[in-house]
Amino acid sequence: MDARTERWREHRLKVRDEFVDAAFRALDTFGPEVSMGDIAKEAGAAKPKLYRHFEDKTDLYNAIADRVRDILWERITAGIDLTNDTAGDLVRRGATEYMLVVTEHPNVFRFMLHGHFAQHADESGRALQSARRSARRAAEMIAGLVEDGSIDVDSVELVNYSIFGAVASATDWWLGANRLRADTMPIEKFVAYLAEMISALAQSNARLNGISIDADRPLHLAFEND
Repeated sequence: MDARTERWREHRLKVRDEFVDAAFRALDTFGPEVSMGDIAKEAGAAKPKLYRHFEDKTDLYNAIADRVRDILWERITAGIDLTNDTAGDLVRRGATEYMLVVTEHPNVFRFMLHGHFAQHADESGRALQSARRSARRAAEMIAGLVEDGSIDVDSVELVNYSIFGAVASATDWWLGANRLRADTMPIEKFVAYLAEMISALAQSNARLNGISIDADRPLHLAFEND
């Protein structure tokens, strides 16, 4: 029974992943107002099968949000060298990788910010929970790089959480501007704005905790007590 249960669990996860893949394709094609029927058709399945693997639209929305989070985390961490890159380089590369994902799937981000699936439940709470987990994960990673233990994980989690909110709002602006006019801000300039915004929030948090950040030094050497 245990083996059969495990095989069924793995099968369900595989089918759910395939539906999330189909959701990305359908969003790329139909935009943020995509329907459950559009997603099922893209997956080559009947809508009842989709509902057998997802309780409702909220469940599917959550799975899409989790996939975006995992893609971003993998892309950002794969593109940086935590040992040798300067703090400034890490911020700029992280912002660049983030925007590459946004430009690959702009409708997925529009969907997460404004899609009608989010109107069926309090998705703001769900999105905040996901952001909070990512903020904590990043904070613990940064704290682990500093050998003297001078980094306050809770404080870094707070600033990471603030950064996620600021970046999401800026992304909403950039995507909206792209839909309304042709001469919107180029991606290179927008990445520079994101990097400056992230750096300013990090520096402000550091000052409040009596710490200075040297953006020209590797991350594990960049923090100094004032």
